Amino acid sequence: MGKPITDFIENYFLHFNSAALVDAAKGYEAQLNQGSKMLVSLAGAMSTAEIGKIFGEMIRQDKVHIISCTGANLEEDLMNLVAHSHYKRVPNYRDLTPQDEWDLLEKGLNRVTDTCIPEEEAFRRLQEHIVKIWKDAEAKGERYFPHEYMYKLLLSGVLEQYYEIPIENSWMYAAAKANLPIVVPGWEDSTMGNIFASYVLKGELKASTVKSGIEYMTFLADWYTDNSDKGIGFFQIGGGIAGDFPICVVPMLYQDMERTDTPFWSYFCQISDSTTSYGSYSGAVPNEKITWGKLDQDTPKFIVESDATIVAPLIFAYLLEM
Repeated sequence: MGKPITDFIENYFLHFNSAALVDAAKGYEAQLNQGSKMLVSLAGAMSTAEIGKIFGEMIRQDKVHIISCTGANLEEDLMNLVAHSHYKRVPNYRDLTPQDEWDLLEKGLNRVTDTCIPEEEAFRRLQEHIVKIWKDAEAKGERYFPHEYMYKLLLSGVLEQYYEIPIENSWMYAAAKANLPIVVPGWEDSTMGNIFASYVLKGELKASTVKSGIEYMTFLADWYTDNSDKGIGFFQIGGGIAGDFPICVVPMLYQDMERTDTPFWSYFCQISDSTTSYGSYSGAVPNEKITWGKLDQDTPKFIVESDATIVAPLIFAYLLEM
């Protein structure tokens, strides 16, 4: 069976950011070949960019072992699943006036760059069913993480009536079927997090019914400890909290828990468009992480300074030998 994308990348991606992409992909592959596990972090709007089409296959082929993502990426994969035909693309988004933007709002279209998410069909279809799951859990005195509620929603089958894309194109469905561990730092700032907060404000739900970010960190600490015997790599798509939160588990275990036998991350790659000189953590070169006790001097380190919606599918295609 041919590997046209992989072969093309190896033949033509020879210098600069394209060469960094190949090096990062080969480093990822080497990690898997030595039995190491891999964390993938999803920032930005990767789910709305339909990363699920290829990321779902990465999960099914056991090339991802834990995910850290924003609340937006958690829910936007489901939104695309149930409302894909109602999305509106706006290729001329750079030309929109404030009035144009207001008109989109009044139509219930929330814009992410060139793509508008339809509020009624996406948010509200999920809300009706997720609220019932929250309330059922609370009535039983049960508490779950945000992603666990989403897993329950997907696996219950109640959303099947709305499916508008092939189910294999949903990375969340692939993750739910595999019961893949996920951490979702800052879930509160997502649409579903805001909706949950509104029910707390109305006195219809308790905040404690959804487990907290601190509980995510302690879960991650235990998972890292239990799975790091052959190393755990870190593949970061974008910046922000999706990457910042999980990478800190190593210095926390080493310094704060005084578990000095905790291994550093065994691989690091970031796809970034942030500028190093602005003092941002997202734009920092990987070596800076050595000073924070996250990476070792000898950890394979890669940074691809480009558009994640281009680079991530290419690296995944390389790993899937497509």
